[in-house]
Order: sequence, then C-alpha cells, then structure tokens
Amino acid sequence: MAPVQDTTREAPHVTLPCPSCGRWNRIAARRMTDGPKCGVCAAPLNLSHPITLTDATFDRVVRETSLPILVDFYADWCGPCRMMAPAVDELARSSAGHALVAKLDTDASQKVASRYQIRGIPTVIVFRHGREERRQSGVMPLAALREMVR
Repeated sequence: MAPVQDTTREAPHVTLPCPSCGRWNRIAARRMTDGPKCGVCAAPLNLSHPITLTDATFDRVVRETSLPILVDFYADWCGPCRMMAPAVDELARSSAGHALVAKLDTDASQKVASRYQIRGIPTVIVFRHGREERRQSGVMPLAALREMVR
C-alpha cells in the first residue's frame, strides 16, 4: 500500500513576474539563491534584490507567495526612502529563501497605495498568507526590518 501524501502543505515558494517578458514564475524558496531564471525567456530572476511590484502585479505576488513578503512603499523623490533603501537591499540579500522583499512606488502604483491607505512614506508592510500582518511608517534600520519578517 502506498503512503498517503499530505497535499495540504506545499513547499515554501514565491510567485513573481519575469522583469523581462512578464510571464509568471513559481520558484521554490530553497532555490531562491541558486540564480533562478524565467521558465519562458531564461532571463535571470534576481531575488537577492527587492523585486518591483506594481498595481498589476501586487495582488498575485502577495496572494500566491507562501513566504513572508516585506513590501517597502516608497517614492523616488522621498529623501527618507532613499536613506532606508540600502537596508531594504541588504534585507533582500540576507533573507533570500526565508522571505521575499519587494518595493512598490506609490506614485506609479496609486491604486495599491490607496487601498492600503499609505499616508506617509516610507511605509513597510509585511504580508503572510496574503494578509497584512505588520506595518510601520518611517525610516527603519536593518535590524528593525529583520525583526518585522521574523
């Protein structure tokens, strides 16, 4: 008799669009640091840097990624956002395989920013299983960002 497989728990993964061709890719968390490539165009999917989310991609990434996702809501003109950017970049590098780090430009993606009532930037929100879990506005050091995704 074959053993019964537990299909209710799948391996941790991220779902994201290819920045080159736009096709969706699902990557196992354990492979995030292996230099994954798009399954369609073979472009590199660099997950050691924050991925860029938009109004068009936000919902699917948050809904279909099983790892915690830290989203940095920012704007290019924002001085405090630029001050925090190196910490967000380092978090992406150091947490690949355990969390997904993303950025959403609130000027370019106003629908998502409005839906989540982003009133000040930078604002960081951590999503787990498609739901907002934690939120913090203002510049945060790397240690505080790491604590948010734990």
